[in-house]
Amino acid sequence: MLYTIGDLHLSFGADKPMDVFGAEWENHAEKLRESFKAVAQDDTTVIAGDLTWGMSLKDCLEDFRFIHELPGKKIILKGNHDFWWSTASKAMSFFRENGLDSIEILNNNCFFYGETAICGTRGWFCPRENASDQDKKIMAREVIRLETSLKAAGEAERKIVFLHYPPFYGKYYSYEMVELLHRYGVRECYYGHIHGAGRLLAFEGEADGVSYRLISADHVGFKPVRII
Repeated sequence: MLYTIGDLHLSFGADKPMDVFGAEWENHAEKLRESFKAVAQDDTTVIAGDLTWGMSLKDCLEDFRFIHELPGKKIILKGNHDFWWSTASKAMSFFRENGLDSIEILNNNCFFYGETAICGTRGWFCPRENASDQDKKIMAREVIRLETSLKAAGEAERKIVFLHYPPFYGKYYSYEMVELLHRYGVRECYYGHIHGAGRLLAFEGEADGVSYRLISADHVGFKPVRII
């Protein structure tokens, strides 16, 4: 089976207790560990960014061990709070050096679950009005990364896109990201990043033939969402 969840916000190696953001975050690592018992060793879970609060890979080791020990294969992508990230190749080397071989990285590539292509990138917020030059540069890179991932899917009939940032939220709308979904025939998009009261502005449902769903951990009760 294929699952997804986002925004684990683990902090075994950092002083960042998540319960300051609300009672639902109390003991959230244990909630995750318990809910992942429904996942089998031959299943795959896509984790859509904001995995850990650690500032370096070394700081994140216990968090990644926690992720590694969850059942099944894990495919991760970068979130805005993943400060440990420098390059995907350095992270993969770190995982292999520490025996974390159940973790793969979705970055300028795609994976397959059977005939289904798993594509994605972090994404970004870049308002059309008053966007900084830096935001424009970051968004342009993210658009390129998403298209690279979609191209890697080849002729796969079913392509699923995973993002950290929502392609639209409230009055914000990323025309570039949404246009790529339509051009490459994507019908499903899962995203994280949004928490707390902000979830009221998150769009879930179908828009122009694409189904969108918010899968940040607190929004889905710290339970991985089954896709297939």
